Amino acid sequence: MILIDNIFVEESILTTSFSCCLSKCFGACCIEGESGAPLADEELELLEKIYPKVKSYLPANNQKVLSEKGLYVKDSDGDWTTPLLEEQGPCAYVIFKNNIAYCGIEKAFNDKKINWQKPISCHLYPIRVEYKKGFVYLRYHQWEICEPALNANAIPLFQFLKTPLIRSFGENFYNQLEEIYKEKFLVKKK
Repeated sequence: MILIDNIFVEESILTTSFSCCLSKCFGACCIEGESGAPLADEELELLEKIYPKVKSYLPANNQKVLSEKGLYVKDSDGDWTTPLLEEQGPCAYVIFKNNIAYCGIEKAFNDKKINWQKPISCHLYPIRVEYKKGFVYLRYHQWEICEPALNANAIPLFQFLKTPLIRSFGENFYNQLEEIYKEKFLVKKK
């Protein structure tokens, strides 16, 4: 683990070559799993605020599920998450185009209808964030659905996730990651 301020970062986040390949995985991270995307407490109010603009992007069935279950739910661990369309099924905010799963929230963001891109847990994936005893832990969540993204010619995972890392932890944190990568890992690759 690498420590920057109060944030522990798994070395694999700097050493794993990664680049999403939607044409091969079809957005499986939005489709599979035991619960929806983890939500931070402050994101609950954001979902309520933006939903009227996001709603029109979602199929009628998704809208019905969100109306019945709510815009967010507690999972079996007691954490807030996005609802699923069915047990261990797609996220209720998912939309499909050419059989590829996309985020309806992100579509509204890209169309400049809202100013929030999507839940940070989705934006950071496959990095998962854990909080313990005043520290933050960034872990690389290895899941076979992301195997198409593992490519020796891809960029390091942290560089692939530059925008959400800066969104979450700031530019100074990201710049420190870059420096550590250059000093500790880039030399080894040469």
